This record gives sequence, C-alpha cells and structure tokens, in this order.
Amino acid sequence: MHHVEIDPTAHLLTISWAGHVDSEEARRCCEEVQKHLAGIEPRGRVLTDLSGLESMDHECAVHLDRIMDLFHRRGVDTVTRVIPNPYKDVGFNIMSLFHYHHRHGVHIMTCKSVEEARRILQS
Repeated sequence: MHHVEIDPTAHLLTISWAGHVDSEEARRCCEEVQKHLAGIEPRGRVLTDLSGLESMDHECAVHLDRIMDLFHRRGVDTVTRVIPNPYKDVGFNIMSLFHYHHRHGVHIMTCKSVEEARRILQS
C-alpha cells in the first residue's frame, strides 16, 4: 500500500509505504507522484516514510527510478527518509547515488521515526 500527500505551503510531498508492495502498487504510486509534483515548487522537499513497509518486490525498482527522476527534474533539494529498520532500506540509498549524487545541493537524510523527520523538516 502507498499514500501520497502534498503540502504546498510547506513545499513538501510525502510518500508512505506499508505492507507488501508489488510492481503494480509502485507503478500507481509513480503516477500519483507525477500528478502531485506540480504542487511542489522547485527546491521543494520529499519525505518518504518506510516505517510501515514489510517488503517490496525487486520489480518495483524501475518505478522507484522513475519517481527519483521526477524529483530530480523538479529540482527537489531535500529528501528525508524514515527507515526505522536499516534492513528494510530496499535499495533507496544505493539508488540515490545514481539519481542525486551529481546534483549538488540535494540533502538526503535518514531518520528512525516520522517524528524525528518532521522535527528536522520544521527546522
């Protein structure tokens, strides 16, 4: 399951993942992100919450690549991830190297809880 939410006043797009995510679910999320991304100003922020994620199929990688490319093209400058269990990273950190490393100024942070991430994003 996924949930995409936009807060245009905070220039923040939030994606929450929960349960088992298959390729079709990731594709739908990518479509939703594409629709909502217009509401984020360039230099906006993204919060990805993996705290409810149980597992994600390997086939989701192609859709996650597309989502990261959308963020890159939009000029997102802060990506904050909630990953309470480092074993459930599902490759986000490695994929970030290919999508964000060449773009100076993209801040990537990993937090253990949503509360910690929100505190960081508010400061």
